[in-house]
Amino acid sequence: MMRSSAFEEFKQLLKDKNDIVEVIGSYIKLERRGYQYWACCPFHHEKTPSFAINAADKYYHCFGCHASGDVITFIKEYENVDFMQAVQILAARVGLEVPAYDDRAAEEAAAKKKKRDRLSSLMRLSARFYLKNLYSGRAEEHVDYLIKRGIQPSVMKKFGLGASLDFHGLPSYLLANGYTAEECVESGACSRTEEGRLIDAEGGRLIIPIINHMDEVVAFGGRVMKPTDRAKYKNTRETLLFNKSKNLFNINLVKKEKRAGALPSLIMVEGYMDAISLYQAGFRNVVASMGTSLTKEQARLAKRYTDTVFISYDGDFAGQSANLRGLDILKDEGIKVRVVPMPEGMDPDDVVQKQGREGYQKCLDAVMPLIDFRLLAVQRKYDLSDPYGKRDFVREALDVIREAESATEREELLQRISCLSGISRQALERDLEQGSSKPAKAKEPVSEGASARKRDIADGETRAARFILAACLLSKPYALDCDLGERDFSDPEHRVIAEYIINGRKEGRVHAGGLFELMDPDGELAEVLNLDFGDNLDGPQAARYFADCLALIDNKTLSERIVAERQRYESAQTDEERVEILRRIDEYTKRLKKQSGGKS
Repeated sequence: MMRSSAFEEFKQLLKDKNDIVEVIGSYIKLERRGYQYWACCPFHHEKTPSFAINAADKYYHCFGCHASGDVITFIKEYENVDFMQAVQILAARVGLEVPAYDDRAAEEAAAKKKKRDRLSSLMRLSARFYLKNLYSGRAEEHVDYLIKRGIQPSVMKKFGLGASLDFHGLPSYLLANGYTAEECVESGACSRTEEGRLIDAEGGRLIIPIINHMDEVVAFGGRVMKPTDRAKYKNTRETLLFNKSKNLFNINLVKKEKRAGALPSLIMVEGYMDAISLYQAGFRNVVASMGTSLTKEQARLAKRYTDTVFISYDGDFAGQSANLRGLDILKDEGIKVRVVPMPEGMDPDDVVQKQGREGYQKCLDAVMPLIDFRLLAVQRKYDLSDPYGKRDFVREALDVIREAESATEREELLQRISCLSGISRQALERDLEQGSSKPAKAKEPVSEGASARKRDIADGETRAARFILAACLLSKPYALDCDLGERDFSDPEHRVIAEYIINGRKEGRVHAGGLFELMDPDGELAEVLNLDFGDNLDGPQAARYFADCLALIDNKTLSERIVAERQRYESAQTDEERVEILRRIDEYTKRLKKQSGGKS
């Protein structure tokens, strides 16, 4: 079902008022080259800029990962929000009010947004309630704990730390402020007992608000104040607002640091107090993963702010092989991973508490590449004085070295293994060349669409259609008089693009950005937009190639029409039908001969 025309008009106004270059330029550094702006793509790792913005046609396109879209798409992807949230962000940026619109999908989206806004408001109110408790004079235990941890008052306020005094205060407060019991539970702030009684989900704990990159309170972490068999730290449950795998603690303050200036790296710790202690010690580029099992979503969130991450978990981390392997997720997202070696049995908070900023800085100065840390982890597993332990160490260490990215790195690491094991480098090299003891990693299957695009690389018709459509879509002078209605495109996505251009010309407005609402930006649209690069579409050579492409498509179109008319002739019922079919066949044949230069 189509959206209402009123909302369509508003959306167009929104895109007109939010200049795509200004919006994207507020997030990433842009460089102008001719009529385009270039940057390193924020959606994948690269050293050479391949992310281009076409200011005139109001879209961006990456020639590396094929990410494409308009200004709304960019906000959706960069801020990790849904369509309506992206619209709200852009509307607030230019002072527009988002109108209501009436189709079913819109109603569902509006209802979801209304519910989300209610829960967000509830969580913000809960955070204020907890904050007020901390300074009420009734939270001595919570305040004493923070003082013993050396947390300064200014830092307590910066992180919005609070206190839950009991199990009934928060639910009573929220109900008194107009929220329903169902909303209290749906937000995660409250839960129900087996008897159905509404209680504070973090009852009695020190409260640490979890704030997302949009400055919304989405969850709470809580620490017990007394020895108990309950977990020391506990998060509120996952909700419409909170998905732990998609959040990093302190990302809201890191975002402010990023906007204030360069952010060369992130320090990633495990827990809240690690992050708070490092922040107080002056390491403002710190986030917490809230657990050592990293996710792809967390890696992508980190990648928005930097391409280098220092992992700073506790001193036992090297022995946690499953979590160590999980760091490959960061590497797979194009992030340079460095590991901060910590003293055995200590976490970053311990180091800051006992050795101060200088002590942690020494750990940071000893940072090592991920592969070196893996080797250290393998070394810690085995007793190298035992022959069997030494052999197991060498076997696993060689598996680590096989993942080295350069011959220089392999040689350096082999030398290290040789020194540790007493085995000659030559013998280690022979074992390394014999292959991995692990089964080969299965290759990721290529999607059918990707395979099809690779197969048609040599397809002249497909290349011709893409060039024609790109030139018409981007209003190149030699393509302005091209009548796309006379051309038959065999690819259904090409037909969508052609129809969009035809309709746009009637309205006097053809902008590539409008296609992102009609098509998959990773399909044929990406291939067409790839041609908006360098001199592909400009100059006399491009005009000649365009004419050749038209001839190829026209010849194919005419040949197919002749075949179709001959089939109709066979089934024609009257002489009048046959005469009309023969007339059309004669017309198409003459045009085909003319296209071919008079050759039959």
